[in-house]
Amino acid sequence: MRVDILTLFPEMFDSPLSFSILKRAQDNGKVEISLTNIRDFATNDYGKVDDKAYGGGPGMVMMPGPVFDCFEYVRKQNPQKAKVLLLTPQGQKFNQKKAVELSKEKRLILISGRYEGFDERIRTGLDAEQVSVGDFVLTGGELPAMLIIDAVVRLLPGVLGDEDSAKDDSFSEGLLEYPQYTRPEVFRGMKVPDVLLSGDHKKIEQWRRQKAMERTQKQRSDLLG
Repeated sequence: MRVDILTLFPEMFDSPLSFSILKRAQDNGKVEISLTNIRDFATNDYGKVDDKAYGGGPGMVMMPGPVFDCFEYVRKQNPQKAKVLLLTPQGQKFNQKKAVELSKEKRLILISGRYEGFDERIRTGLDAEQVSVGDFVLTGGELPAMLIIDAVVRLLPGVLGDEDSAKDDSFSEGLLEYPQYTRPEVFRGMKVPDVLLSGDHKKIEQWRRQKAMERTQKQRSDLLG
């Protein structure tokens, strides 16, 4: 998979992309991640990419010119067809189902905004799907882009050490993940449930399913529909 990120602050991605699973995925050729600075496509000497909104109002709005020019430049860097995501609070909410869907794509282009948002012609003029990571507002689209990349890349074949790891994640089957335990068997008076020590895989599977249901009912009953 190739992931292109259009952003005003490419430096923000240095640390998240340089450690753990994301770094190994890049080193092993599972994903190629490219950053392009929208400000490089400003048409003035000051790198201006935003301006006041027509009709008045607070804050500044990202101008369409630099974003379109940056997008068209990135599209030409690779002939492969891309799924384009515009990161905005007005988009459809990102979830595990969407992560699985995106993990099947060969190429993603993520457009990160700033300030009061995008000129509406960026929304309507680019063939982009609008995506939100939650019902809250951040200072820009960089953090949402990082979240989406992390969620998607870990689902690519060969990225995780154990291919079954992602299958048991919370939300993978519409439920929160069941409780997990490791050594020691007893810690400060708290004991690992006997069923997990029994070696009876059928009973363990039943226990995990039941606990996942109970946890979901208690903490995220909305997931049970």
